[in-house]
Amino acid sequence: MSVPHTATWPDDRPVAVVGAAGHTGRFAVKELLHRGARVVLVGRDRARLDGLGELAPDASVRVASTGDAASLDRALEGTSAVVNCAGPFLATALPVAQAALRARVPYLDVAAEQAVTAALFDTYDERAREAGIVLAPSVAFYGAVGDLLATAALGDWMEADEVVLAYALDSWLPTLGSRLTGKSNAGQQLTYTAGKLRPFDYTPQEFPWDFPEPFGRQGAAPFATADQVTVSRHVRTPEVRAVMNLAPLRDVRDATTPEPVPADSSGRSAQTFLVEAVVRRGDETRRAVAGGRDIYAVTAPLVVEALERILDGRSRATGAVAAGEAFDAADFLRALTPEHFTRLDLPGPV
Repeated sequence: MSVPHTATWPDDRPVAVVGAAGHTGRFAVKELLHRGARVVLVGRDRARLDGLGELAPDASVRVASTGDAASLDRALEGTSAVVNCAGPFLATALPVAQAALRARVPYLDVAAEQAVTAALFDTYDERAREAGIVLAPSVAFYGAVGDLLATAALGDWMEADEVVLAYALDSWLPTLGSRLTGKSNAGQQLTYTAGKLRPFDYTPQEFPWDFPEPFGRQGAAPFATADQVTVSRHVRTPEVRAVMNLAPLRDVRDATTPEPVPADSSGRSAQTFLVEAVVRRGDETRRAVAGGRDIYAVTAPLVVEALERILDGRSRATGAVAAGEAFDAADFLRALTPEHFTRLDLPGPV
C-alpha cells in the first residue's frame, strides 16, 4: 500500500535547497512546502534568493558558493538534509556532497550528468555508509524514472540479460540550466554495455522504434541518460540501453529552441512524456511504463518523495544509492500517481 501524502513532514529541521532560485529548484521548494517541510534557500545570488519571498516567505536565506567550503557548512548548519538543484552538477555535486558528509545529513541531487553521478557512487559510498547517511544522486526524471520502472519490472528476478529504457517526449524545451549542462557535459556521455560504463558512441544512428501509445512507431536514436548509471549500480545485467524519439533530440540540439513556459497555475509546461522500461531474461520480457507532464516539474516530487522516505526510515540502505535500490520501486511510483504520473503500468496489480 502507498503511504498518502500528508502535511506532516518527518523532521522539524529545515531542508537546505541548493540552487533554490533555479527552474527546478523552485519546483523542489514548492513541493517541500506543500508536504509540510521547512526550507532553507541556498544559492550564490542573494537577490535571486530574496526573489523567492512570495513562494517561501518564511524561509531562511543563506548565500553560499561551491568554491567556499565554509559557506556551504554554514548553509547546512541545523538542517535535516540537502537537496542540490544547482547545475551544472559537474561543478556543484562533489562540493555539496562533501558538505553533507561533514554535516552528516542526507544528500540528494537532480543531476542528469552521468560522469558526476558515477563519481559520487564510486567516491563517496563508503564514507556515506560509515556516516550512516544516504547519498542519492540523480533522483530526477533522468536518473530515477527509468531506474524505478526497471526495478519494478524486474519484480522477483534477481538479474536480467538486458534492460532497455525508451523515452518519448512530445517536445523538449530546455532550461538555461540544461543548456549549460549540455555544454559542460559535451563529450563525456556514457553507455552501459558488456558490464561496464563506456564512452558513448556519437556516430549518428537513427532507427524506427515502437513506443507505447499515444506515441507509437517513431524514429529514434540511442540516448545517454543517468539511469544507465543508476540501474547498473544495483541491477545485475550486462546491458542497459536507452533510446529517445527524434523530436525532443532535435529540440534540445537547436540553439533557437525557447525555454519552457508554464501552461497552468502549477507552473508545469504542456510537455508530455512517456518512459518504458523493458527487462529481458532469456525469452521472457517484463515491462513497466510511466507517463505525465513536464520532465522538470516531475523531478520535484521524485526527489522530495525520496527525501521523505529517507527521513521517515523507509530507505532500504545507507551509502551512495540509486532510487530503485533504496526504495520499494513500485510503491514509490504509485505514491506519485495520478497527481504526477498520469499513467502508470506495472506488472501485477496497480
